[in-house]
Amino acid sequence: MEQKKGFHVAVVGATGAVGQQMIQTLENRDFPISQFTLLSSARSAGSKVTFKGQEYTVQEAKPESFEGVDIALFSAGGSVSQELAPHAVEHGAIVVDNTSAFRMDPNVPLVVPEVNEDDLNKHNGIIANPNCSTIQMVVALQPVKEKYGLKKVIVSTYQAVSGSGAAAVEELNEQTKAIINNEEFEPAILPVKGDKKHYQIAFNAIPQIDKFQDNGYTFEEMKMINETKKIMHMPELQVAATCVRLPVATGHSESLYFEVDSNGVTANEVKSLLENARGVVLQDDPENQIYPMPADCVGKNDVFVGRIRKDLDEDKGFHMWVVSDNLLKGAAWNSVQIAESLIKLGLVK
Repeated sequence: MEQKKGFHVAVVGATGAVGQQMIQTLENRDFPISQFTLLSSARSAGSKVTFKGQEYTVQEAKPESFEGVDIALFSAGGSVSQELAPHAVEHGAIVVDNTSAFRMDPNVPLVVPEVNEDDLNKHNGIIANPNCSTIQMVVALQPVKEKYGLKKVIVSTYQAVSGSGAAAVEELNEQTKAIINNEEFEPAILPVKGDKKHYQIAFNAIPQIDKFQDNGYTFEEMKMINETKKIMHMPELQVAATCVRLPVATGHSESLYFEVDSNGVTANEVKSLLENARGVVLQDDPENQIYPMPADCVGKNDVFVGRIRKDLDEDKGFHMWVVSDNLLKGAAWNSVQIAESLIKLGLVK
């Protein structure tokens, strides 16, 4: 079948932080678009967005909005995805959904192209984009799993406030100014908007991302645990997570401890492996204080790794520091990358 030269692409949630990044990423990648539809809530409909020098009017997302759409990128909240994604599929579109609505559905592939691109062949119209903190972790771990096997993963995250949306970034900025100027302020968003308590994020660290579950883990932590096993096809993998919100605008950091199956693996072998891995940039030179930091990863698509060292007590254990732009590789870029993979695999009709 001859491949189309351009596709009808829709972005749902076009006025949100991730939606805006999706639009920018589509432009930066020169994605083959023949028709572009921008959709949002009724409240944001009518907004103007410029794409490749042309102005587009954002329309209200409705079930009939997907007539003729080939690829629909969703990032407008789980309830919107649950309501509208099935309608998009009925109209013939392939949905790439950036919410948690379908991630653990056994009939929906959960995809990071560097890790499990082949899972796209099993899609039934909807593909789930994983959680931002999960994405960067599995990109860093997949080469290790392929060469040395993987037995256990323990991760502590240091996550940026943009993961809670633009309003959380504004709250961080306002709180910072208030504290510097010795002014009063009232936290209203973090750790979870609408929850019974809200805490200061400026000059602070909040060890809660999303709501607590009955087992004592937060939903964010359980997302990392369950999604990692699904993406890597390793239901037996031992995974534990502690997720913390830091006063950083953009860029998630993670401290990873992992154990391999192979004996005698050295830190230099892991460094060499990751230096040549797809989507990974190695920044690991302790002598010259070179290591990944969130301030340096903003606006970049890759996953940055460093501080790779062997555990002092466990021969098969290693430690690693992983950083990535949570709005790009953690959301917009991974979604567009999935769309590119769909085209490459000939899955878009």
